[in-house]
Amino acid sequence: MALIFIRTTIIFVVLLLIMRLMGKSQIGEMQPFEFVISLVIAELACIPMADTSIPLLYGVIAIITIFILHQVVWFLELWFKPVKSVISGKPSVVINKNGVDEFQLKKNNLDVSDLIESMRVAGYFNLDDVYYGLYEANGSFSALEKEEKASTSLPLLLIDRGKPDNQNLGRCGFSGKVLEDFLKEQKAKIKDVVVMTVNGEGRIYFQKRGEYYKILQGEVNGQW
Repeated sequence: MALIFIRTTIIFVVLLLIMRLMGKSQIGEMQPFEFVISLVIAELACIPMADTSIPLLYGVIAIITIFILHQVVWFLELWFKPVKSVISGKPSVVINKNGVDEFQLKKNNLDVSDLIESMRVAGYFNLDDVYYGLYEANGSFSALEKEEKASTSLPLLLIDRGKPDNQNLGRCGFSGKVLEDFLKEQKAKIKDVVVMTVNGEGRIYFQKRGEYYKILQGEVNGQW
């Protein structure tokens, strides 16, 4: 028991030292390669802590090796910019002056609901609350916000890349013929709609594939 306590303490001290040497990004938003390194270090640390048949030095050497690899990658990223794009990726602009960029969403394995969730976490509740929105290489969402927010009512997502949300459509009274008539007015089929939202005031954000987004007004059953 005492041996395991001592081994764990030594590994803990080594890990703490290594993580401090790796810099602040390791304890904040991590780049992809840093996330992988953190997972590997965690696995390497567990084995010598619990298994007394494995020499403690093996675990320490493995952790230090990972640290050296981290420093090599950091050096390559610092001096060779193309390497940084390959290893860590680059920001993706998912909202621009035309509206939601469907290609960038697909490229990052996201849909509109994922984008809206990220925006809410960042404090934006309408797709047109920002001029530009982007996902950084570490996965965090950043935006260039507009001076005035669009409204004070929470929007519901009705269509997400051609797929209707029947629950939200029914909740605001846009199901069935109402939606059909609306799409006819916009000369669009549901499969051609990148995104459609509506808030409690009837304010509609509508974007057809390949076109600039529109802000329209409609009638809803109530507010939420």
